[in-house]
Amino acid sequence: MTDRNEAPQSEAAPMEFDDIVEMYSDFVYNVAYRMMGNPHDAEEVAQDAFLSAYRAFGRFRGESRVTTWLYRITTNAALMRIRREKRARSLRWVGIENLEVPSWENAPEPSALVSELGDKIQEGIARLQPELRAAVVLRDVAGLSSAEAAEALEITVSSLKSRLHRARVLLRQHLAEYAPSR
Repeated sequence: MTDRNEAPQSEAAPMEFDDIVEMYSDFVYNVAYRMMGNPHDAEEVAQDAFLSAYRAFGRFRGESRVTTWLYRITTNAALMRIRREKRARSLRWVGIENLEVPSWENAPEPSALVSELGDKIQEGIARLQPELRAAVVLRDVAGLSSAEAAEALEITVSSLKSRLHRARVLLRQHLAEYAPSR
């Protein structure tokens, strides 16, 4: 069974780098866009990611799937760009020990609110610290398993789960006006 983002690959015919670029350019751009939040930065990150992938292609032994390898490279390219820009806006993990986090269960979902909520979620993801944003994008947005996301980020599964927990609490706090406490 193949990953939903990965085309079947024959062991008899190894992929050429041009094939990878052609098959996965949308995939890399989507990951970059989710990390960066705007098309211009996403294009630059995708270019950086493919340049890095090209340089590392000779060392890619196929021990992980192509998508996992590209997630790692794209996420690293995005994180490097974010760090370079030193974005000032971020949600911080400060003083939330006693915070009442609203439940998202059984929330009303009129269509206007859903559209607004989607925008608010994107805004919240964009404001997360880069390490937290990467965890949310890979696990919750892209749908990787915890093991795959941890491998892509080169961290342990328990570290990934910790980052996800912190990110989800911050996002719930950010979205509190759309899902009031019961």
